[in-house]
Amino acid sequence: MLLTISSTLPPATDLGYLLHKSPFRPHVFELPFGSAHVFYPEATHERCTVALLLEVDPVALVRDRRGPSGEGRALEQYVNDRPYVASSFMSVAIARVLGAALSGRSRERPALAEQPLPLTARLSVLPCRGGEGFLRRLFEPLGYTVSTARHSLDETVPEWGDSRYFTVVLEGQKRLSELLGHLYVLIPVLDDDKHYWVTEDEVDKLLRHGEGWLAAHPERDAITRRYLRHQRSLAREALARLVSEETEASEEREATRNEEEAVLEQRISLDEQRREAVVAALKQGGVTRVVDMGCGEGKLLKALLKERQFTELIGMDVSIRSLELAKDRLDLERLPDLQRQRIKLLHGSLMYRDKRLAGFDAATVVEVIEHLDSPRLAAFERVLFEWARPGMVVLTTPNAEFNVRFEGLPAGRFRHKDHRFEWTRAEFESWGRGVAGRFGYGVRFAPVGVVDAAVGAPTQMAVFSR
Repeated sequence: MLLTISSTLPPATDLGYLLHKSPFRPHVFELPFGSAHVFYPEATHERCTVALLLEVDPVALVRDRRGPSGEGRALEQYVNDRPYVASSFMSVAIARVLGAALSGRSRERPALAEQPLPLTARLSVLPCRGGEGFLRRLFEPLGYTVSTARHSLDETVPEWGDSRYFTVVLEGQKRLSELLGHLYVLIPVLDDDKHYWVTEDEVDKLLRHGEGWLAAHPERDAITRRYLRHQRSLAREALARLVSEETEASEEREATRNEEEAVLEQRISLDEQRREAVVAALKQGGVTRVVDMGCGEGKLLKALLKERQFTELIGMDVSIRSLELAKDRLDLERLPDLQRQRIKLLHGSLMYRDKRLAGFDAATVVEVIEHLDSPRLAAFERVLFEWARPGMVVLTTPNAEFNVRFEGLPAGRFRHKDHRFEWTRAEFESWGRGVAGRFGYGVRFAPVGVVDAAVGAPTQMAVFSR
């Protein structure tokens, strides 16, 4: 089984420092089930490729195997695909042979270990129970460009059709530790098998290597079940811990997320201008039932509650503290019965499919997406546009070009430390048109705030409609 990883960031041979393996000689490692070879097919200033070649010894596997015996089982022990395909054996080899790189440690190049690199990974034969669609649903939300070539069952007998084996190439701007972590978890998930018994310590491994991306992955549940070999008790434990950790992190971010932006933008009352623009767009759309996704402290909900046009309002947020503040701001306990029946606050994550969000005329997403990294943004796109699927979506985000007009904001800095990105107008429109095209919406764009002739308005708004 062969895995190669290539870097094209000069000097590309620095990849050797991250892997703790010299590009100028081969390396051999003995493992319980065979041998692992690390070598470099190419090592130049412009491009460096490392290869991890895994030789699985089927006889060694049989010596250590415990379980049912019999003629059929005996044959399967010796005749199988394990020596030739990427599986949990490859994950173990990554952990044992490339453990320092997997953990993100590099004594000689610590800054490079934290830097996203232009990386290409190629798996020569990867089994995929679930087909190419499932394979893409695992890697594409993580920001990879995925190329595949499916292998036939037998090239000499084409009528037998295709096999479940693929050659897979992944390209992306990633830290090396990120790429290795994704491969470590997802290779056995695609194979849907492991060569060893899964116990509670596998939950810790999954959460450790899935930190920062698994909780928000659109296929989180499937990944968890398959990685833990469909052991329900372990899967429930892992999922509960994932949700708990994500909620705690969101609570911490929510406590400070608005402070810097509020100070920065208060001179131009941008917060109020955003709410007015969103309310105006909703009124123009003629909608009556609205869900505010990521409602925060309820400022937009309070503005919407004043308009009789909106007969049903839902505010959802992952932060319980924010929902408590929204409840106080809206004064829900003192509202007249008819008013109180119009509005409801829900605790939930925007990353996961939720039946309570389906069927609304419109959804609002105000200054939310810039707080989401690539996997979370991809998950949120599906939650909103594919599953909740409102008739209209009104979404705002900062215009990065306008940042030069904010006094006291250093060049290259985001408006808030929790922002994962801030887009230019061209970048926002490219994203918006891509989302609209994928999910069957039309989209228009509008500035929010005073428009500067050179850099545009401080906030940009997209209005999606079906």
